[in-house]
Amino acid sequence: MPQGLIHHIEIYVSNLKNSVAFWGWLLEELGYEPYQKWEIGQSWIIGETYLCFVQTEERFMDVPYHRCRVGLNHLAFHASSRQHVDEVTRKLKEKGVTILYPDKHPFAGGKDYYAVFFEDPDRIKVELVAP
Repeated sequence: MPQGLIHHIEIYVSNLKNSVAFWGWLLEELGYEPYQKWEIGQSWIIGETYLCFVQTEERFMDVPYHRCRVGLNHLAFHASSRQHVDEVTRKLKEKGVTILYPDKHPFAGGKDYYAVFFEDPDRIKVELVAP
C-alpha cells in the first residue's frame, strides 16, 4: 500500500439512522460497499479506504457541527463524468436534499469546475466533482 493514502475517516453524527440512510445511498452510488456495522456505527469501503459514521454520545451533543469552525470543512468525491454529477444531482433533489449554491450550479467551483455541492443531515458539506 502506498504510504500516505487515507486508511479511513471516522465521522461522529447526531443521528446514526439519518446519516446511514443518507451516506449509505450516496456511497453505494459512488462504488463503496457496506463494510462494518455495530450498535453505534456503520462503515462503507472502496479499495483500501473506508468511511465510518458513529453515533455521538448525548453528552457531546450540546454544540452542533458547523463547517466554519475548526475541523472538517467538507468531503469531496470524484464522479465518473459530468453526466454522473447530473444524475446524482437529480437523485439528491428527488430525496429532498438541498443543493448548495443553486444560482451557480454546476459551476459553483468555477467555470471549468463541474460539481454538485450539498449537505448531509448534520450539514457537513459534500461535493461530487466531474473529471
